[in-house]
Amino acid sequence: MLAPFLIATGLEAGCDEAGRGCLAGAVVAAAVILPPNFYHKLLNDSKQMTEKSRDILRPIIEKEAIAWAIACAEPAEIDQINILQASFLAMHRALAQLPMPLDRLLIDGNRFKTFQNIPHHCIVKGDAKFASIAAASVLAKTERDDLMKNLHVQYPVYQWNENKGYPTIAHRKAIEQYGCTEWHRKSFRLLPDLTLF
Repeated sequence: MLAPFLIATGLEAGCDEAGRGCLAGAVVAAAVILPPNFYHKLLNDSKQMTEKSRDILRPIIEKEAIAWAIACAEPAEIDQINILQASFLAMHRALAQLPMPLDRLLIDGNRFKTFQNIPHHCIVKGDAKFASIAAASVLAKTERDDLMKNLHVQYPVYQWNENKGYPTIAHRKAIEQYGCTEWHRKSFRLLPDLTLF
């Protein structure tokens, strides 16, 4: 059972990102403020949900949340400042879009860079513990998947509609055969082990 909040008083925003381990595409973050009585039986860590369940839940979260926002850091930014800092940047951009002052932030993971002096709590596997972080994980994941599906239309050889930019064998074979695009993260090891092929 996901906890509705860390502290019963004040406004909490849950924040999570998607796409840190990908070879291509932006890293996408979402921030969500849920009402304390929000509940949906499908809500869980987005990685534990089916794509269909995430797609069902996304409009429900967007409708019932007190506020929500999505933002990203692009591959060029990832290459310039590294994936960890780019994840923080995407989270900060999402949080900056929320229209009201916050009392605290619930961050999935074990590290975060302070945002506007708002107290934050890093929670390992927080997307499986707190509803607001789980909701943020759903929005970040669905948004990123949609971005990669759209890019697949332009670059079908990489099969981003299926692998979403993650380092599958098929994705790496396509990089070996066709090279990389402007959407690939040049600072990542795109072909670490040619013996895969």
